[in-house]
Amino acid sequence: MHSALRLLAGVFVMASSLTASGAAPAAAKSFVYVSNADDGNIDGYALDQATGALTSLGKTPAGPKVMPMTVSPDRRHLYAVVRSEPFAVLTYAIDPASGALRQEATAPLPDSMAYVSTDAAGRVLFTASYGGDKVAVSPIDADGLVKAEAGQVIPTGKNAHAIRADRSNRFVYATNLGSDQIVQFRFDAATGRLTPNDPPVVKVAAGNGPRHPVLSPDDKHLYVLCELSGNVLHFAVDQETGTLTLLDSTGTVPAEAGLVPGLPPGTPPANDGKQRIWAADIQPTPDGRFLYATERTTSRIALLSVDPATGKPAYVANYPTETQPRGIRVDASGTWLVASGEKSDRLAVYRIDKASGALTPVGHYPVGRDANWVEIVEVP
Repeated sequence: MHSALRLLAGVFVMASSLTASGAAPAAAKSFVYVSNADDGNIDGYALDQATGALTSLGKTPAGPKVMPMTVSPDRRHLYAVVRSEPFAVLTYAIDPASGALRQEATAPLPDSMAYVSTDAAGRVLFTASYGGDKVAVSPIDADGLVKAEAGQVIPTGKNAHAIRADRSNRFVYATNLGSDQIVQFRFDAATGRLTPNDPPVVKVAAGNGPRHPVLSPDDKHLYVLCELSGNVLHFAVDQETGTLTLLDSTGTVPAEAGLVPGLPPGTPPANDGKQRIWAADIQPTPDGRFLYATERTTSRIALLSVDPATGKPAYVANYPTETQPRGIRVDASGTWLVASGEKSDRLAVYRIDKASGALTPVGHYPVGRDANWVEIVEVP
């Protein structure tokens, strides 16, 4: 292990417990975690399922530019990626009673990784590098810890932004923002390895900039939020082969916002005074009836309804939120949505109307600097 990484592990193992500024209520079974890139730590909160109120659990050290996070399928561990050198993924154990985090492992990553997820069984960690144009596969031990370096590193098109497995654990999809494509993989859960599907990529219209993907609850539909256009691309997923077919595209930025499409990576800045689309995150409700997407230039959250028969999204409404909303998450009950503001240093909590998907704000809470990734853990 790199000596600096070894030092990082030692320092953070010693100082990894949440220092509580308020204790979690005894009955709390839902915890919210937010990575603060500028502060290099993770804020923890207990979520009151009755009211949506958040109670601070304090902060856990991580490392400079801690950003993407994901939760293990068994909800026992949180994985957080540090995007400053030495690039690493940190494994935290989640205390089911208090929500406290305890760092248990550190493993090197091959680059600055912009996204992290696991396979459906929680035995493999997937990461994607925006600047390195690659995805990586790291082993997860039987005890849920990531200790070893990536066993597979795969070059992709430009700006690999995200990578996700389907629930069947047979197929994996990676978005390439700069190449306007989705990379399709087959996944062998026994060996933990990815191989190209046939065809290996699905191209989309130039200038969309595919960023974050989510799957429908039945794995029959894939929705991809595009950073530069603000469109949600809707793909049908072949249940036998895992291959994608683009069905339609739905805008999330209304014309009255006055935004123009964002510029592709590497394009010189335009001095035209126009404000540009800068979409960030997309999240579904657990029942798949609604999708929410954030746009950072106008600091808003879009609501889309999903046709249960066809899976087609339709734009419904738009809501103001925290300044430069980077991350959002919906809890497992489909009752609460939590949004982080990179520039407001606050969290917003919304109640979700389960009939219409409408959002009603119920509270705002302080969070660290450059708050970006949000995870909600439901304790059994």
